Amino acid sequence: MAQRFPLAARLSLTGRRIGQEGEPLLIVDRLLERPGDLVAAAVDSTFLPAHGPAGGYPGLRAEAPLDYVEAVVRLLCPVLGEAFGLGKVSPVRAECNFSLVTLPPAALVPAQRVPHVDTVWPLQFAVLHYLCGPEHGGTAFFRHRATGFETLSEARLPAYEQVRAGEGVADGYVADGTPWFDRTDGVTAAFNRLVVYRSCLLHSGTIPNPAILSADPRNGRLTANIFLTVRQG
Repeated sequence: MAQRFPLAARLSLTGRRIGQEGEPLLIVDRLLERPGDLVAAAVDSTFLPAHGPAGGYPGLRAEAPLDYVEAVVRLLCPVLGEAFGLGKVSPVRAECNFSLVTLPPAALVPAQRVPHVDTVWPLQFAVLHYLCGPEHGGTAFFRHRATGFETLSEARLPAYEQVRAGEGVADGYVADGTPWFDRTDGVTAAFNRLVVYRSCLLHSGTIPNPAILSADPRNGRLTANIFLTVRQG
């Protein structure tokens, strides 16, 4: 049976270490052979708000196709084990959605105006597939100035939260993070580019031009987001 979302025969995978903590960052360019098919699947999906009074993703989400997720996970698991020094790994859980940033800066609540982590569990990875162009920004990574933390763990979280309680947030979407954070690195969106990093790495989407945000998957800041949890051994 032919795959609906085949990986490209000549995809390009590169990696580098970022920040003072040297966390790995993986980038896969030209991931899918026919990325337009995935955009078409998004167009046919039902998007719903993914945020609430306490925060959350600043826009809309819809379920992504399971066969797409399976193809990406099969590609990444051997790579993750080597790049992150984990040895052999196998998937435990993979949650995937199409996502569209849609909220105007003035509508953001405080939790959406600051770099964040998705979890402090070190074996969960954020897998972000851009289905939009560079005009929609990308993803930036940060160091918290007061603590020096670039990643958060169970051990670090209490100290981080205590310090952050006395600090502020940005006026809108996070840019360089100052005066509470320093930007350590970043990735520019490119159509059919995928990036992978630990979910415990402080990060934020970059939104250079909120005026072009759209709820239309064909024109908006469309991504496919996978939270992949693995086990070692």
